[in-house]
Amino acid sequence: MAAPAAETSSEPKRVDDSVLQSFFSEVKEIEKRDSVLTPKQQIDRLLRPGSTYFNLNPFEVLQISPEAPIEDVKKQYRRLSILVHPDKNPEDRERAQKAFDVINKAHKSLEDEEQRQRALEVIEEAKGRTDLMIEEKRKKQRKAGKGDKVDEDDPEKVSPSSARGSPAGNVLSCDISSPILVLGKRKREAEIREQEKAQQEKEWHKNYEESRENRVSSWKNFQTGKKSKTFKPPKHRAETR
Repeated sequence: MAAPAAETSSEPKRVDDSVLQSFFSEVKEIEKRDSVLTPKQQIDRLLRPGSTYFNLNPFEVLQISPEAPIEDVKKQYRRLSILVHPDKNPEDRERAQKAFDVINKAHKSLEDEEQRQRALEVIEEAKGRTDLMIEEKRKKQRKAGKGDKVDEDDPEKVSPSSARGSPAGNVLSCDISSPILVLGKRKREAEIREQEKAQQEKEWHKNYEESRENRVSSWKNFQTGKKSKTFKPPKHRAETR
């Protein structure tokens, strides 16, 4: 009698916790290695091709885990800001200033609770999308008769050197270049545009009110001055013959 076929669940299978833990350890090793970059290497990292896109992720900029407490964020900011400070890099001052501005912006965004929360939401969304991508990979393998396991299930097949290139690695290392984060990136950019628009409208209304008050004040002053003046007829001159 043939053995019953193994049941397949329609629910997406999440990556095993031990695999995730192993991956986190590998990623931390990469971050530890990157943390000893020289000032020049840090400047190159922050200004590399596509940096405008990469640097949208404040955690990636500061090379810190999303789970890190705010005190660790401050310490890391101070360490990196010293490394790339223009005064410390006089031979490359212009690029150092740009790198310093990137780090400063990332730090401010993580100090702001609302912006920090948005960044964390993007990462959570990315993790969910990673699970879906891995499940799609499983389905294709099952359909091809290659079993249920995928490379992401085996930590031995996901080396530190490839961590930033795989879907899971892109999430765990917070690499904003991953396609699964594109949606979050666009959402964040739209929010920034809305904030800028609201700020511009606020400033416009403020300037309008100030100019209106000035116009009213000027008109009142004009009216007051007009009333205070009395009509003085021209002096009569005797007719000379």
